[in-house]
Amino acid sequence: MRAQPQASHYIGGTFQESQSGTPFDSLYPATGEVIAQIKAADDAIINAAIQAAKEGQKTWAATPPAERGRVLRKAAEILREKNHELSVLETLDTGKPLQETLVADAASGADCLEYYGGLAATLAGEHIDLGGSFAFTKREPLGICFGIGAWNYPIQIACWKAAPALVCGNAMIFKPSEVTPLSALKLAEALSEAGLPDGVFNVIQGFGDVGAKMVAHPDISKVSLTGSVPTGAKVAALAGEHLKKTTLELGGKSPLIVFDDADIENAISAAINANFYSTGQICSNGTRVFVHSAIKEQFVSRLAERTSSAVLGDPLDETTNIGPLISKQQLDKVLFYMQVGQDEGARLVCGGSSAEVESFPDGYFVQPTVFADVTDDMRIAREEIFGPVLSVLDFDDEENVIARANDTAFGLAAGVFTRDIQRAHRVINQLQAGTCWINTYNLTPVEMPFGGYKKSGIGRENGHAAIEYYSQIKSVYVEMGGVEAAF
Repeated sequence: MRAQPQASHYIGGTFQESQSGTPFDSLYPATGEVIAQIKAADDAIINAAIQAAKEGQKTWAATPPAERGRVLRKAAEILREKNHELSVLETLDTGKPLQETLVADAASGADCLEYYGGLAATLAGEHIDLGGSFAFTKREPLGICFGIGAWNYPIQIACWKAAPALVCGNAMIFKPSEVTPLSALKLAEALSEAGLPDGVFNVIQGFGDVGAKMVAHPDISKVSLTGSVPTGAKVAALAGEHLKKTTLELGGKSPLIVFDDADIENAISAAINANFYSTGQICSNGTRVFVHSAIKEQFVSRLAERTSSAVLGDPLDETTNIGPLISKQQLDKVLFYMQVGQDEGARLVCGGSSAEVESFPDGYFVQPTVFADVTDDMRIAREEIFGPVLSVLDFDDEENVIARANDTAFGLAAGVFTRDIQRAHRVINQLQAGTCWINTYNLTPVEMPFGGYKKSGIGRENGHAAIEYYSQIKSVYVEMGGVEAAF
């Protein structure tokens, strides 16, 4: 085992092990080997995490915001200093190429901690002049927040939830995906090293039953989930039953629209990033690529040519740019959809099956796959695959493509490629998606709010917008005169 932590959980500033929790393995997707063994949280661990968070939050809420900011910025420095170590760990846990994890995981998590650390001292209310008397508002923490992570960006997602929660004075208990349990523990260590009081950020491991216990616990004030739509529906239902504040960042089937005046090479680069980065395992991916019929064949031909140069291989080799899928379950799902696409009549341009990678016979590798002549009713155009499967759909008319792009239950993201800036804004303004790009795709700087419309989620992460979801406003009326009454 190459990545065994000191213990499965991090509570109150120390590693702790559960005595009766269900054991499970963390696997390296490139080989299938066990790299760590973890135990799910039992009731004793859950209770310990809640108690530690309650005590830690009292101290943290009383800490001046500027000091909170210094702690977060120090934690960002620590993540950057340990970026290579953390990137290797993330590659082992997720299978994502080191080429990616070095720039997109712990590094982006550090950016998030730094951003909210810098924002800390600016969190203020407002003064409301009432003509003699006045009112003011102040922003207060919610209490204990519970974060549920996804397996595609484990440490980044942990930071995206922890940073705004902590800067507002909350404590957080974070449950990583059981598939990728390791890097959140390293984040907890970094926060402690940076001076975060014990109990303010805790990590517990486990499956859906652990999550359900936490969501229903009376001491949890807010729940934040990154995951699938079905999981989000379950969490929202349970949180609603207990009247918990909730944010959900869920899945999508996002459109990327390429007009005939677009820079084709840039549009193809965006399509590659929107479908093959992280082996296609990104919720905001633009998996429905609408290409104007006038340039469709040129686009598809060049896309296939560039896709053929993708390097599948050892994820720890920095020349590799496509790694394995996360698990055997995900491999089977993606292969199923590759076959469905062919059965429904889409034209297979390249890929379409599993991939054999020398020295990694047991890895969960698939070929980056492009389908053309895809129609709106095909399953590969309607259902989230979460793998490297790109669907090209034809269009001729702007109004028509907007309607088709919006014809989905999802609304996470969308992109438009055109040299006509008026058309770019005109189209973006009509697309029903929460996160949009013009002439690029899948860039998510922490300064920009991220989240979706429709079934793709509730609330926003990142930017100033996230503060609204991790704090509550207290309004105070101050009477400067007398008080009249009817009797």
